[in-house]
Amino acid sequence: MPKREDIKKVLIIGSGPIVIGQAAEFDYAGSQACLSLREEGYSVILVNSNPATIMTDDEIADKVYLEPLTVPSLKKILEKEHPDAILPTLGGQTGLNLAVELAKDGILDKLGIELLGTSLHTINQAEDREQFKDLMKQLHQPIPASKTVYDLEDGLAFAHEIDYPVIIRPAYTLGGTGGGIAHNDDEMKVILNRGLTMSPSTECLVEKSIAGYKEIEFEVMRDHHGSSIIVTGMENFDPVGVHTGDSIVFAPTQTLTDKEYQRLRDASLTIVNALKIEGGCNVQLAQDPNSENYYVIEVNPRVSRSSALASKATGYPIAKIAAKIAVGLNLDEIINPITQTTYAMFEPALDYVVAKIPRFAFDKFTNADRKLGTQMKATGEVMAIGGTIEESLLKAVQSLELDKQAQRDLIPNYTRQLSLGDLIEKIKTPTDYRLFELFAAIGKGATIEQIHRSTKIDLYFLSKLENIIKMQQQLTDGLLSADLVLKARKMGFNNTMIKAVHHATDHELEKLDQMADQHLVYKMVDTCAAEFESETPYFYSTVGTENESHPIGNSILVIGAGPIRIGQGVEFDYATVHCVKAIQAAGKNAIIINNNPETVSTDFSISDKLYFEPLDIDSVMNVIKLEKPIGVIVEFGGQTAINLTEELTKHGVKILGTSMNGIEETENRHDFENLLIDQGIAHPQGDTAMNGQEAHAIANKLGYPVLVRPSFVLGGKGMAVVHDDAELDEYLVPALKASAGQPILIDQYIPGTECEVDILSDGQDVFVPGIMEHLEGSGIHSGDSIAMYPPQHLTEDQKEKIVAIATKIGKKVHAVGMMNIQFICADDVYVIEVNPRASRTVPFMSKITKMHLAQLATQLILGKSLAEIGLTPGLYPEPTKVYVKAPVFSFAKLPGAPTALSPEMKSTGEDIGSGDTLQTALHNALFDSYHINTDTVSGTVLISKVDAENNSLMSKLTGSDFDVQVYEENMAWPDKLAFVLSSQDETDDEKQLVAKALSHEVPVFTAQDTVMGIFQPQLIK
Repeated sequence: MPKREDIKKVLIIGSGPIVIGQAAEFDYAGSQACLSLREEGYSVILVNSNPATIMTDDEIADKVYLEPLTVPSLKKILEKEHPDAILPTLGGQTGLNLAVELAKDGILDKLGIELLGTSLHTINQAEDREQFKDLMKQLHQPIPASKTVYDLEDGLAFAHEIDYPVIIRPAYTLGGTGGGIAHNDDEMKVILNRGLTMSPSTECLVEKSIAGYKEIEFEVMRDHHGSSIIVTGMENFDPVGVHTGDSIVFAPTQTLTDKEYQRLRDASLTIVNALKIEGGCNVQLAQDPNSENYYVIEVNPRVSRSSALASKATGYPIAKIAAKIAVGLNLDEIINPITQTTYAMFEPALDYVVAKIPRFAFDKFTNADRKLGTQMKATGEVMAIGGTIEESLLKAVQSLELDKQAQRDLIPNYTRQLSLGDLIEKIKTPTDYRLFELFAAIGKGATIEQIHRSTKIDLYFLSKLENIIKMQQQLTDGLLSADLVLKARKMGFNNTMIKAVHHATDHELEKLDQMADQHLVYKMVDTCAAEFESETPYFYSTVGTENESHPIGNSILVIGAGPIRIGQGVEFDYATVHCVKAIQAAGKNAIIINNNPETVSTDFSISDKLYFEPLDIDSVMNVIKLEKPIGVIVEFGGQTAINLTEELTKHGVKILGTSMNGIEETENRHDFENLLIDQGIAHPQGDTAMNGQEAHAIANKLGYPVLVRPSFVLGGKGMAVVHDDAELDEYLVPALKASAGQPILIDQYIPGTECEVDILSDGQDVFVPGIMEHLEGSGIHSGDSIAMYPPQHLTEDQKEKIVAIATKIGKKVHAVGMMNIQFICADDVYVIEVNPRASRTVPFMSKITKMHLAQLATQLILGKSLAEIGLTPGLYPEPTKVYVKAPVFSFAKLPGAPTALSPEMKSTGEDIGSGDTLQTALHNALFDSYHINTDTVSGTVLISKVDAENNSLMSKLTGSDFDVQVYEENMAWPDKLAFVLSSQDETDDEKQLVAKALSHEVPVFTAQDTVMGIFQPQLIK
């Protein structure tokens, strides 16, 4: 069927801010969809409130609305734009739920707007637990015994009827939000109450637990004619019971017999056809490991996180093709963009193994509950491609950017003190570290049968882990030979891992590599197992004889940012993509190396060449040795890329942009302090300590409170304000242990207004796009603060000083490209930090100033001057409108994580609000960040006991429109709760109050500055 001619304008709903369960994969999907529809000649309107995304760039859609993702906001846009249709299946659960709400509202019928692709009836059939259950019965597809419930009593009664354990699955939620496994009545009450609260339809499915079954996913594409294909099958390493977003996953499936595979494949296609899906769809199934029985778990009638993984694993662009299907094209009419010879109807075939390992935030939130279940907790993920399971798994481990010791040795130090019995008990509970604990158990002599009994993980997977540990033991005990090193390389061991267990040098390993008959080569990802010719510039390393990647010349290598985690989000993907565009515009070839399957930058069509590899020195140098680029750009890959700079420089690699000396001058504490003293720039007094005694001496000399942090940190990791000797001791024990020989920085704490700038510099002159003022005072990480632009409370004198200081620093370190500088305005303007790279604020400021700052920075890196790119040194004129960047938190997904805002960053994403006044901009930003409507919020404010006495804010709240109550344990929960204000102290009462508020989806504030700034009209009368 040809594409539809009756549709001219399509509106796409984005997924909003990055939260756990909904990350960069929807920026990737949305961007692909917009470009795909425009390619077919349609006008595209995009609505999204996330400024950090590529999809909200002006060239992605014909018109972009950076507006709140709410029904009232969308109705205004629909009434103004009058699109012919909405495509709701590429904006995650947010987009899907909004489409359902708009349909219920009647606005779609009123304006004659249709839903493209998957219909409203299909969405409801797949998402509504009872309707889905009825459909499965009609199709004779087996599902676990279950019941849809709307209250606690009904849920408890059903749990007693089928016996515990049971799985609770809330309807219309994202990433298993609100769900879990209950083993008794007490757990049932907590989880079901939470699930009912969080489900938009106050509806949960209670089903018999099938934890322990194999979990299998199929990514399916179906068109209007009913033709359908399996893009790929994926198998979870962890059995049912761990959310698929939190599980290690392999593609293609690994342990199924052909008969089992065909049965599950047929079931998936039957379900997708019955639902009449049009586009991409994810089907999750459970296979009994001890019989031929299987169950259908659920269907996502939209593209998902698994879709991004499947796209990158196969090279098949799911979202791009789903968008074309939505406007009437069929699979046999759409050319596969990878082969450019076959059609999209051709089912991908893989001649390699893909491994995905999730990335969690537990390295930042050490007190959070690390247990994994049906509610997703991962912030991001890494993907690796190899010739075997062992190779892809170890390459994924190398990509995690977690505990360097565990990544290198595979066996974490803490497990060495545990007995085998303790380890066997420990691995029963799935956690983020279970893979490493499995390695440790095998290393201590556990059999894979013992581990299987404890974990229900398939013996086949466990045998692969055993192979890895046996190889590690051979490397430890034996003499290194060319043959042994080759075998280790085939399993994914890199130089760092080999040197960790055998005292060999890089030179010695290189000589042994040369003696082998096979070497490290690069293979192409082509969707068709090399059955057809393909021109795709998409490569992965493995051991073999034939290298399919050949240097393209005149190239620049851009190092990506790796997995999304708190402190390093989608903003670095944004900067990387724009860097590539500028390189290509300058007539050079851009090469990306990255390992994040969710991102736009790892789409094969973005760069001239893509390497899907770990971001460690071994892998990066291997690419450099082959490609011999003109130079390497590290400024857009976050702290990941910056941390590689020193090693790259030692290897003789040319760093483009700010030199290693300039980076060192800003990142090394003593060099930075000397720079500030030399330039006469005010800064908090401080020093570095290598041990507790030195730390106490410095803190007492400076006077409490002091700000303490490790050096070379990302997202304020490990930063804290401490108020006395006891607090300092509490901080130092874990901090010194984790510092790996790097010093601890101790600074005087200066209260005041915090602000920041991103500068563009050519090494001689400095351009400042704008100054962002933080609503919250100093002591709260800039990523967790509400940022206002232009600044609302700074004097002209302070602004001039900020620009003068930024210019001095940029010139002194010969900054080339981009740099972020943070200040505190108090009795003077103090500099507190310089990041010699792009930062979280780059996309925000780019969208506001209508300047592609990362592209401009790249032009400077490539040798142009500010004058040559049309920029005048100094501060860019301020706009008349006000813009707000508000943080978004995922505390509900991380029970036990500290919620009090502090110097350590906790937000997972952000959104944008704009208006003629600060209050309007705040109002628009807070819908999607703190989930509060500042115009209508009223009722009770619950405040903690800790802050009740002598609290000026409490007296202001009491004198306002709010009814203030001090929280007491087991008190009756108010009927109309406006918000909760908890203190910084994190007492047991505080934790209980916050946990209860989050489970009831009540906004939680932990900084008084935030409340004062947001509710100013109500509080200051």
